[in-house]
Amino acid sequence: MESGGRPSLGQFILLGTSSVVTAVLYSVYRQKAQVAQELKGAKRIHLGEDLKSILSEAPGKCVPYAVIEGAVRSVKETLNSQFVENCKGVIQRLTLQEHKMVWNRTTHLWNDCSKIIHQRTNTVPFDLVPHEDGVDVAVRVLKPLDSLDLGLETVYEKFHPSIQSFTDVIGHYISGERPKGIQETEEMLKVGATLTGVGELVLDNNAVRLQPPKQGMQYYLSSQDFDSLLQRQESSVRLWKVLMLVFGFATCATLFFILRKQYLQRQERLRLKQLEEEFREHEARLLSGAQPRTGRASRAPASCA
Repeated sequence: MESGGRPSLGQFILLGTSSVVTAVLYSVYRQKAQVAQELKGAKRIHLGEDLKSILSEAPGKCVPYAVIEGAVRSVKETLNSQFVENCKGVIQRLTLQEHKMVWNRTTHLWNDCSKIIHQRTNTVPFDLVPHEDGVDVAVRVLKPLDSLDLGLETVYEKFHPSIQSFTDVIGHYISGERPKGIQETEEMLKVGATLTGVGELVLDNNAVRLQPPKQGMQYYLSSQDFDSLLQRQESSVRLWKVLMLVFGFATCATLFFILRKQYLQRQERLRLKQLEEEFREHEARLLSGAQPRTGRASRAPASCA
């Protein structure tokens, strides 16, 4: 606290920062809670022979937010893995990621750092079909790359370490960046893999499509089952809620500390003011009591010579 009883600049910064962080965490928590609530309210539809009749009876032949589970089947061609034999899929993602150590001038430590230097994703049209044989129904999956949770499996991963000479090492210490190597990864959505789709289910010209939902709802194509997907979202909601409560408590504690300091300083000023007034009253009484005695002493008769 400053001498005037006002909060210091540091306390203002602490209170403002904790308030902003709490507001941001609350916003994220609200968003996550809304996503989990929407996911919980999604209609679960069985991928069977009655799928088209269910959609034909729905308003607009559409279920705005539906959950459907099936096996991946390519429509025509498939994608072959570049590194694994007899590995076929409908989505292929190739990634090159650079790993290096960066010198932190503040902490004087080497920190791990990585960045993607190249990534390419290939897709071919695919359907979701029932696991049972003999059921002639399929759901065409549209815009799979727009989904949040794309159920890709890592089929190949290799790290290529950097080969460094003594001159390179000296140069890296001078520049503050020390490369470690390149990580090469291939991910695929394999043919036959089980996929859970959450989105808009539409019947159009006797064909069933799964596409990104409207009204800002999230689109999922997950390798997990629906219950696991929902549980993961609810766990995320609880995590953000705990973070929000922790920072909210810190904000309230900071505000309470500032207000308590102000209250104590105000009480101290009132006490000092009261003591000062009492001292002045006491001094006035002493002065008023001394004046009559001084007057009587001045009127005393002079002694005889």
